[in-house]
Amino acid sequence: MHASFGPRLVRRATTPIVYLALLVAWELSVRLFKIPAWILPAPSDIGEAALKWAPELALNSLVTLRETLVGFVLAIALSLPLAIFIALNPTARRLLYPILLGLQSVPKVAVAPLIILWLGLAEWPKIVIVILVCFFPILVNMIAGLEAAPKTMLDLMRSLGASQHMVFRRLRIPVALPHFFTGCKVAVTFAVIGAVISEFVAAQDGLGYLILISTSQSQTSLAFAAIALLTLLSIVLFRGIELLERRVVNWTP
Repeated sequence: MHASFGPRLVRRATTPIVYLALLVAWELSVRLFKIPAWILPAPSDIGEAALKWAPELALNSLVTLRETLVGFVLAIALSLPLAIFIALNPTARRLLYPILLGLQSVPKVAVAPLIILWLGLAEWPKIVIVILVCFFPILVNMIAGLEAAPKTMLDLMRSLGASQHMVFRRLRIPVALPHFFTGCKVAVTFAVIGAVISEFVAAQDGLGYLILISTSQSQTSLAFAAIALLTLLSIVLFRGIELLERRVVNWTP
């Protein structure tokens, strides 16, 4: 036990040490080469800006977080029934899948101004953009999961007289759950990006709006602080889904 504790402690300490070394190298490079703060601020300048603008950063973070979570949850609510319908219906797959693929191919940056134009400057246009960004990864992974049930197990359950409902509940859903969570982990990072894109196009609050305003006023340190918060937000949401997956999908390695 004591023999394995040392290597485990070294492994856990390696990551923060590497991150700290990168920050120190960043700080020293900015100071050594005398890079102007409006081009590339040092980590100490970013930390100072974060403390100075902490109330504004917190308020705008909550706005972006709300848009992200609402859009993400609605994307799940929309994609799951459609994924089940497409996976269990070959005709629906043949007809709907190419349409959905074509819609996914449209750049969301190009669609965002139209959605803002149609729905106005309220919060719902931003949520709709988040839904569009999250929808496809969840849908594709869920369809793949529902179709991943082993044929031998399907044949065995049918030979034992299992109904379609029982096959779906006892076999297809457990097999599909890891795929579903994979799609959610991809989608939740896209959700943050979608919220920021919508705030870039038209918004009066949110971290994307704060980045846009701060860069236009050459307050690069504040922009970097907002970007750091967006990164932290994505990591926390990703880890939250990962933790939920470990609790729900507890039969996989």
